[in-house]
Amino acid sequence: MKINLTENIRVRIAPSPTGYLHIGTARSALFNYLFARKQGGKFILRIEDTDLERSDPKFEKDIIDGLTWLGIEWDEFYRQSERLETYAKYLEKLLNDGMAYRCFCSEEELEKERQERMSGGLPPVYSGKCRNLSEQEIKKNLAEGKKPIIRFKSPEKKIIFHDLIRGAVEFDSALIGDFSIAKDLVTPLYNFAVVIDDFEMKISHVIRGEDHISNTPKQILLQEALNFSQPRYAHLPLILGPDRSKLSKRHGSTSAAEYKQQGYLPEAMVNFMAFLGWNPGGEKEIYSMGELIKNFSLEKVQKGGAIFNTQRLDYLNGVYIRQKPLDELAGLCQPYLPPEADKQIIKKAVSLYHERLKKLSEITELTDFFFEDALKYDKELLKWKDMTDGEVKEVLEKLDKILCDISEGDWRKEHLGEILIKEAEGTGDKGKLLWPLRVALTGKKASAGPLEVAEALGKEKSLARIKQAREVG
Repeated sequence: MKINLTENIRVRIAPSPTGYLHIGTARSALFNYLFARKQGGKFILRIEDTDLERSDPKFEKDIIDGLTWLGIEWDEFYRQSERLETYAKYLEKLLNDGMAYRCFCSEEELEKERQERMSGGLPPVYSGKCRNLSEQEIKKNLAEGKKPIIRFKSPEKKIIFHDLIRGAVEFDSALIGDFSIAKDLVTPLYNFAVVIDDFEMKISHVIRGEDHISNTPKQILLQEALNFSQPRYAHLPLILGPDRSKLSKRHGSTSAAEYKQQGYLPEAMVNFMAFLGWNPGGEKEIYSMGELIKNFSLEKVQKGGAIFNTQRLDYLNGVYIRQKPLDELAGLCQPYLPPEADKQIIKKAVSLYHERLKKLSEITELTDFFFEDALKYDKELLKWKDMTDGEVKEVLEKLDKILCDISEGDWRKEHLGEILIKEAEGTGDKGKLLWPLRVALTGKKASAGPLEVAEALGKEKSLARIKQAREVG
């Protein structure tokens, strides 16, 4: 077995445009990117779109947009659909060398055979029925209009390879059988196309999810048949949900686009994904992309599954949100607020809540009262403890009188506080004054403090809210 130990590090991520960019694929892309940049190598994006029925340009765009959003930059870009002549050349070679053959078995025949083998305690692999068809039989089948697939003639042997994460891995080719490698001469299947691409693109390391381990022996057999050098393999642990099953839609969002839409920052996603199966050691939690590159190594990738902990992601995202300058954060929050909203009002609203945000989308519900002309009040919510309706009206009238006398120039939370807190303390329970004020200003059970909200809303709007609340009967 020839191992490619070249110092020219070249890695790839090869997603199929048959769905949105999955968080697992994004994590694999990140690990490849970090490895390549750490080693001074090249990172290649290869779109595996030979399955024309399932591939869709919108998914390719989503993959490209998602990687770009995350800051994962590729050095070379390829589409398999633009390389069909290359695959055909190697298919013909395997057929001419007797290492592949045309299989005319129907889907029904294959399923019947598979069931019979399983009921007999045999591995459900192809029996090799078409393996030794004569030229005459092949021509007869073709003349009858039968459309063959192309199968690889698997030799009987043990396949052993060294995984950079898992160590020695062994397979028996008897459990693989003669596997299909193409639908026809112009439509290669995954395991064949990936072998050709990895060779022609001089891929030195294949870093991918452990769900691809079962594909590795098939790819090694093809490499040996074509006298290709073998890349080094590293299979990453699966990303698991909290119940330790494979991450899926039932656990919540699974695509990078969904996390972007919810208001997670790319820096937080990268930091979070890097620790899904890897840990540099130490207590440090927050890493920039540059720091991840500097510290990354395959030796510190774990074998066990990585739990996707949304609470952890929320925590990291909150940290990155709080690090953003207010102007930048207001701009990031703007898509989650009314399109006609004044930018200065947005900035004021965001300044009140940026410490509470775990994701940008939360700004919508937290600050909606800023952008509404009239609030809908819960009459009971305006009451502090056991206040009566009459007491609430009295408090709101008192607030109206006090606040009317404060000039626009003095409308600051510090000045408001000096006056209102002194007044509130005189009641023996500050909540009797400040609770109705906060609910009148926001209409909410929970919000930022009433003084901060009043300052942000301004005098005119604050007084209008108090008037609205007084009219609740």
